[in-house]
Amino acid sequence: MPRIDIRRRHALPPDQARAAVEQVAAKVRDKYGVEARWQGDTLAFERPGVKGSIAVGADEVRVVVELGLLLGALKGPIEQEIRRQLDARFGA
Repeated sequence: MPRIDIRRRHALPPDQARAAVEQVAAKVRDKYGVEARWQGDTLAFERPGVKGSIAVGADEVRVVVELGLLLGALKGPIEQEIRRQLDARFGA
């Protein structure tokens, strides 16, 4: 399975970092129909062909996504969009 693993440092207070992740999750839910749920400080998400998580730490956000066979061919564009969303909310 193709895998995306991105770490992004941040300087936001924990509640603001979590709110920023929730904004990203809302867009993903609306656009792709991905189901997401919080498990502590980690937002786990899943839909057919995609499974992953966004962990919010004190100074880092980590996104891990496992793509199924069909979506694996789109790994580059998917990773680029994730990076763009992280840049918009946490800075480059």
